[in-house]
Amino acid sequence: MNILHMKYAVEVARTGSLSRASETLLIAQPNLSRAIKELESDLGITVFDRSAKGMTLTPEGEEFIGYASRILGEISDVENLYKGEVRKKQRFSISVPRAGYISDAFSRFSQALGPDGAEIFYKETNSDRAVRNILNSDYHLGIIRYAESFDRYFRDMLVEKELESELVARFHYVLMMNEKSPLASLPEIHFSDLAPLIEIAHGDPFVPSLPMSRVRKEELPDNVSRRIFVFERASQYELLARNPETFMWVSPTPDGLLRRFGLTERECPENKKIYRDVLIYRKGYKLTPLDRRFIAELMESKKRYIITPAAK
Repeated sequence: MNILHMKYAVEVARTGSLSRASETLLIAQPNLSRAIKELESDLGITVFDRSAKGMTLTPEGEEFIGYASRILGEISDVENLYKGEVRKKQRFSISVPRAGYISDAFSRFSQALGPDGAEIFYKETNSDRAVRNILNSDYHLGIIRYAESFDRYFRDMLVEKELESELVARFHYVLMMNEKSPLASLPEIHFSDLAPLIEIAHGDPFVPSLPMSRVRKEELPDNVSRRIFVFERASQYELLARNPETFMWVSPTPDGLLRRFGLTERECPENKKIYRDVLIYRKGYKLTPLDRRFIAELMESKKRYIITPAAK
């Protein structure tokens, strides 16, 4: 396999376009297209689906690009090690659920990086992607979220995939809403009060290898007829801030973030379900000083914002 062709494929995947990748790589587009086809022929798979809209990864291509990115990163590390890089670059990578207390910890962590070179990767995504980012891509840490009723399933899954796990937090979801929401003025919120409103939900609520029908049975009551699925957390906040008829189930959020968007949070006494956020990493992986610094900030943020439910 040609390492240069691998580099080309990673860049095409990043840009989603042969023309944009050719500009970045300083290679003629026909030559780039030929190199990608040769790579696919060598591998015996189709890495990209081609369309008028651009180049999108096939499932096999997505897996290959994960491996390729990790290999190219390791090659870069070796070159830097033996070519006399003056300062070794700090590296940190983590996939996390969309959570205000985690992003608060990451913001504090970023302020303490210091002057040395650093490459930091912070990806908000679902549990399935967090696991795959560690197994197939160059991510060292992940935080997965799941209902506590699935704890045994997840423990078994993590053991099978040879991943270590540490509990970060246990919590009930709370309701996030516009300060002018009709829910905000109620003395107590019940599930029935949510029915006429619009729920904002994550667009990729998947967990590894677990049937969605089973997941839905374990989630909060599905009595809302209008639901908007959104992938980006900033867009979720914008919707909540602009439309008083929307609400969202979330882990507890820092007050500063709520004030920034004109939002508020309320508990729902009928919601008894407990969720877990769990830190994961490869078995045998040695936590770096950056990893430990982030984890310390994470636990501090948890103490500030998360009220742990009483044990059963």
